[in-house]
Amino acid sequence: MKHTNIFFTVTLFTFISCLGFSKKEENIQKDNAPSQNTKVAYFAGGCFWCVEAIFESLKGVEEAVSGYAGGHTTNPTYGSTGKGDTGHAEAVAVYYDPKIISFETLLKVYYGSHNPTTKNGQHPDYGSQYRSIVFYSNGDEKAMIEAMIAKLNKDVYDGKVATEVQKFTKFYKAEEYHQNFEKRNPNQNYVLSVSIPRLNRFKKKFPELLKEE
Repeated sequence: MKHTNIFFTVTLFTFISCLGFSKKEENIQKDNAPSQNTKVAYFAGGCFWCVEAIFESLKGVEEAVSGYAGGHTTNPTYGSTGKGDTGHAEAVAVYYDPKIISFETLLKVYYGSHNPTTKNGQHPDYGSQYRSIVFYSNGDEKAMIEAMIAKLNKDVYDGKVATEVQKFTKFYKAEEYHQNFEKRNPNQNYVLSVSIPRLNRFKKKFPELLKEE
């Protein structure tokens, strides 16, 4: 009976956790240089399948790429990041047109689509690889991030925002099978139970920012 319960627990975790999907490690590194009129912003806020889908739904966002950032090792993989050995978080590079959508609006989307008071994780995924991080590339972005956190701490979260603010250094693109995961795997268990509901909650909150379907 004990063996049955253990099997059930492991199977259930596999179905509902972002970490439960695995394939052969294929850490494909590519240069993600933006086009002339495109800027890039970097965010981490839970499973990157969810975060990528949210940002790709926005008007003015050309592409969102899943990857790893914020750690201390080079060439992290899904496996090594999931073990907590790299210090990296699952992150997303957001390529956007600043003439259509601003960095400040991206920040509002970020904070409006996850719980920034959870130190290490977003339900049902927990661990440092799922922590909340905003990366800044210059002083203006840092100032906007700090101002928004101060406002949220005062008006919404009573000083409990746990988001890390880090200077951007390096983004590692995730294995190819993670890219556009939600679109390519609409019937996968985690996508059905976590990713799509999270995306739909976001869409209901920010309908004016969405691309036309």
